[in-house]
Amino acid sequence: MSSQTARQSGAGLIAPHGGELINRMVTGDDAAALREEAQSLPRVHMSEKQTADLDMIASGALSPLTGFMVQADYDRVVSDLHLESGLPWSLPVTLSMPEKPTADRLALESHGGELLAVIDVADVFEADRSEEAAKVFRTTEDAHPGVAQVYAEGSILVGGEVTVFDRVEPDFPDLHADPAETRAAFAERGWSRVVGFQTRNPVHRAHEYIQKCALETVDGLLLHPLVGKTKGDDVPAEVRVRCYRVLLEKYYPADRTLLAAFPAAMRYAGPREAVWHAICRKNYGCSHFIVGRDHAGVGSYYGTYDAHRIFDSFERDELGVQPMFFDHTFFCKTCGNMGSAKTCPHPAEEHVFLSGTKVREMLGQGIEPPPEFSRPEVARVLIDAYRSR
Repeated sequence: MSSQTARQSGAGLIAPHGGELINRMVTGDDAAALREEAQSLPRVHMSEKQTADLDMIASGALSPLTGFMVQADYDRVVSDLHLESGLPWSLPVTLSMPEKPTADRLALESHGGELLAVIDVADVFEADRSEEAAKVFRTTEDAHPGVAQVYAEGSILVGGEVTVFDRVEPDFPDLHADPAETRAAFAERGWSRVVGFQTRNPVHRAHEYIQKCALETVDGLLLHPLVGKTKGDDVPAEVRVRCYRVLLEKYYPADRTLLAAFPAAMRYAGPREAVWHAICRKNYGCSHFIVGRDHAGVGSYYGTYDAHRIFDSFERDELGVQPMFFDHTFFCKTCGNMGSAKTCPHPAEEHVFLSGTKVREMLGQGIEPPPEFSRPEVARVLIDAYRSR
């Protein structure tokens, strides 16, 4: 079997979380032999979220994880935001089964039924999913999409190292980049200070403003939209990607921006997911990470700036990656530009703000939101998408 870890590449780049970039993939003859063995092993059918997690474990995006969590890691992450080793970590990464396995080696198949990997079972345990929901999502209501997902997966969890011999086909092959590849791209461009931006929505003017504010202080921007599973009423990934492309083509410096796909599934875990997103982007080579208003939130489950405050749970420099906090931003008609309460002294009636509901209504009617809210090129992509639906 090939080496399971790879040292970071690129002088000056931030080290991966835990110091090493994990690689749980085998290739060539090793992959062929493991693929053949997997045919005769008991199978675990993974959810879409678990399939995405496996792929990110394989590539090192979830370094230092080498597999799905055993109970010691799971318990400590749920209770106090650290792995058993003491390293910061904010979200459980678990594999569920309908009943306890009797074998110590299992084959893992994707949500689409493809055999991808083998797990060496180190632990089988029963989790209290209600407690997990209360601590991770701050609610036990199954109306919360992340809580509903956890409940649906069940309470029997299997932990252990994984070895991956096949990977799911990426939805956006030209935007697919593993952490080793983004790190190589940053190094080639001479970037050492890189800011990452997470989004599951089309980029509007407020997003553009905070990205460019951050870009003024670093070498480059990784625009890293999440393209894994989201809830049904979110804008589809293919539409969002078209928006990013037209925006970058016209309004961003090509030599200081990189667009790549983030394959994770959304948890909608608000503050905890903000920390997890930051750690993942650290593995991709980002030294900084933008945390905006209600990061990874849903409904009214989290306070507007809870995702900022959770970073105070860690010792100074414990995470390694530097969060960059931004308040709610808007276009001020009096100032004549974008701003926030930190920079604009004018009353709310001078601010251009549109709710998501209002924007969707306008798009559905073929009406472009005002240019102070959305670039016209992005609005046209969204209008075409809404009309086709």
